[in-house]
Amino acid sequence: MSGGCARTRVTTPRRFSISNPNHPQVNSAYLSLKTINSTMNGWSKLQSSIGSIDFAQAGSKLTKGFNSSVQATRERLGQVAPEEITELPQEYKDLEARVDALRAAHLSLLKITKVYESETYDYPTQIQESLSELSTNIGYNITSFAATNLKGTNLPAPNAPSAPPPQQHKTLPHALMRAASTAATTLHSAVPGEAGVNAGASIGLGRALGVYGGAWEKVADARLSQDETIRKHFLSSWQATLNTHIAAALKARQAVRVSRLELDAAKQTLKTAGPARQEQSRLEVENAEDDLVQKTEVAITLMKTVLENPEPIKNLNELVKAQLLFFSAAAEALSIVQGDIEELSVAAEGDYRKSRDH
Repeated sequence: MSGGCARTRVTTPRRFSISNPNHPQVNSAYLSLKTINSTMNGWSKLQSSIGSIDFAQAGSKLTKGFNSSVQATRERLGQVAPEEITELPQEYKDLEARVDALRAAHLSLLKITKVYESETYDYPTQIQESLSELSTNIGYNITSFAATNLKGTNLPAPNAPSAPPPQQHKTLPHALMRAASTAATTLHSAVPGEAGVNAGASIGLGRALGVYGGAWEKVADARLSQDETIRKHFLSSWQATLNTHIAAALKARQAVRVSRLELDAAKQTLKTAGPARQEQSRLEVENAEDDLVQKTEVAITLMKTVLENPEPIKNLNELVKAQLLFFSAAAEALSIVQGDIEELSVAAEGDYRKSRDH
């Protein structure tokens, strides 16, 4: 255009369509709105939660708890006269003493019988053998790992072990069985076939040890059976009574103690309350009295239930039965072997006397 001014080119911002959700500006706006909505929802929930709190009730509980703690401290320091402490029913106190005795009896026996949870409770040399077994297990694991992971490499791979080392039971009967069997084998291997009568005592002792080891094998099996029975039919039930039934009674007693402290604290508050607080304080004392009566009745019922429960006697019977079976099996096995060993002993003594006579 001649003689005129150059036209200015105006660039109008491009509009973006909300129908294109992948547009960066749409995504940004959407995320901002989502964050705002999430924040507002969280704030609404918080306001709703705060609104549902009964601050008057919470404050009352806090005050009662504080007053109870003060009351307990004053009683412990001897600052409360005995007549100002609410007396609980004699029946309740008698039941308390009986439940305490029952709990002490359970704990006393449990402290000893818990050894049945581990079979090594009478094992004589478990530390030394454990170190030896640990070395054997480590060697087996290393060999297995090398045999598996060195295949197809240039490194020499050891032969895979056929089976893991056997796990030995660690009880005194098993230890005696293994020791006697090893000793018998040692004696037999040390006597040459042509030793004749000169090896009579050694051969007799080897036989006796072999028979003795066989007897203790039966005792060892009975011992494992006894321990399993005791764990299943005594320990689990005995501990359930202690941790469930007796614990529930103790928890109920603690609730009685707290309720009694709240009552006595309310009575102290009533004594010092002014005219404007007299009625409210009197109502608090009455409510505390009702609460104490209710909780005392619940505790009495639970304590009676615990004391009348026949399970502890049944559990004790299971313990005795398991022990009786074990000792009976041990007595039978050892009585048989004792007769055999006595015959070998008499024969060895006769041979010895004959050798002395010649």
